[in-house]
Amino acid sequence: MNEPFASTIDSKNSIIKQKILGLCVNEGDFSIADISKEIGSSIPTITKLVGELIDEGFLDDMGKQDTGGGRRPSLYGLNPNAGYIVGVDIHKKSLSIAVTDFKGHNTYFKDGIDFILQSSESSIDQMCAIIRQHTEKAGINESKIRAYGFNITGRVNKEHGYCFEYFFGEGRTITDVLKERLKKPVYVDNDSRAMTYGEYICGVAGNESNMLFFNVTWGLGMGMITDGKLSYGKSGFSGEIGHMPILNNNQICQCGKIGCLETGASGSALHRIFLEKLASGRASLLADKYRNETEITLDDILEAIQKEDVLAIEAIEEIGFSLGKAIACMINIFNPELVVIGGEVASAKDYLLFPIKSAINKHSLNMINRDTTIKFSKLGRKTGAIGACMLSRSKLLGLV
Repeated sequence: MNEPFASTIDSKNSIIKQKILGLCVNEGDFSIADISKEIGSSIPTITKLVGELIDEGFLDDMGKQDTGGGRRPSLYGLNPNAGYIVGVDIHKKSLSIAVTDFKGHNTYFKDGIDFILQSSESSIDQMCAIIRQHTEKAGINESKIRAYGFNITGRVNKEHGYCFEYFFGEGRTITDVLKERLKKPVYVDNDSRAMTYGEYICGVAGNESNMLFFNVTWGLGMGMITDGKLSYGKSGFSGEIGHMPILNNNQICQCGKIGCLETGASGSALHRIFLEKLASGRASLLADKYRNETEITLDDILEAIQKEDVLAIEAIEEIGFSLGKAIACMINIFNPELVVIGGEVASAKDYLLFPIKSAINKHSLNMINRDTTIKFSKLGRKTGAIGACMLSRSKLLGLV
């Protein structure tokens, strides 16, 4: 198979081939006639270029289209056997790893792998060893892996692979170190952005071309799809909604500023607010654990919500309303067709959704919010790792 297609975009035909691949990534399988119509190029040209893409291993003949009568045209789509993409979602104290074939089908997923990433090459070596263990467990030959994608919380520059969270000496990025170890194309991106793309390509999104994704985990992040394209901003740092200073709560954020949205609408905020309520003597299923000075985790609180613990529900309603107020602002600005709520805290489902919708109804313009649908992530805990796969595939093909 040839080198990644992104390296060949130096001619008119190469650009058309890239458009064909982009169409298949975003929409699925097409006939020659449909590709011609969508791209605006002649059928003979499309026939020739589709043939070249098949020879290069990127596309495959997916069989005849069921038209209900008459001559049935062949459909062409991404070749699932073109190779595998490995996605790694790096959490605070663990990893999630997914493997997809080239068409985007998830062939392997493992969540909750104990690991803490540190700014050292030995830590990178340990992570790469874990990844190899799991790809072997998935039955994937390393030679068949086309690319690796890694999600990291915080500000990540997609052009240079630079991440402000991890340093490996002057001029060396985490992407550089990973490429040295894995010997394949490596793409590092912000976790919320990758989750957004994963949900857009193979999650809850349908025909929407404008979508906002809110990653409500220990922190708070946002990703944006605008006119069908993933938004990065000038430096690749867009979506830092968690650091909007809109709360009057006198809480210091991890960024050092006071009153950031993250201090009132995130997993860490839920944890703090719940413990403050417990400390005041309120009743809860977790009260004994608190009195015994046993650690209460975010997972404990989310589990208590599912058990209808009144105090935990009260805390989730509080952060839900703060989040909903911010979402209302985003709806007024971007007028999206779809808002998706994902991340760990999204497991609270309706207990989180009701206060969000209440705040949206209160703080956004009705003539705008009526065009917006609010949904929870379809991919759930797989969103980050699958998103890393989908985003890395598109970067490999030069589509993002």
